[in-house]
Amino acid sequence: MKKTVLQETYPVFALELGKGETNFPSVDAIIDCLAVKVGEHPVARFIAVFDHYEHTCSLADGEIAPAVVAAKNLIFCFGTKLPNPQVLAVRPRAIGVADMGDRFVITFMEAPMPPANQAMESWVLSLRNK
Repeated sequence: MKKTVLQETYPVFALELGKGETNFPSVDAIIDCLAVKVGEHPVARFIAVFDHYEHTCSLADGEIAPAVVAAKNLIFCFGTKLPNPQVLAVRPRAIGVADMGDRFVITFMEAPMPPANQAMESWVLSLRNK
């Protein structure tokens, strides 16, 4: 897993998995697996799955990188406290899954809550063949 800073602002973790490095054949299968992990977590709460690829295709001026075959976000929340309204700006969380033809790219933005980062990292790393 690699951590980068996207657009000089957003700390993003990314894992690239060759299709031979995982038992999951599709974006949907990966999303389904991650949704189960969210559901099993004592704090995390599933919210939705967003088909980013479909949405972008539906826009008159939508642009998708040619290598992207499918792209979805699993949306969920780890919020255990609501100390002020500003914290809403960093919630909910999302894990993105993109099919790049020969590989999957799984990404998530670093959360301000270390246990959330640890959970997301372990979920994503569990997608790799053992």
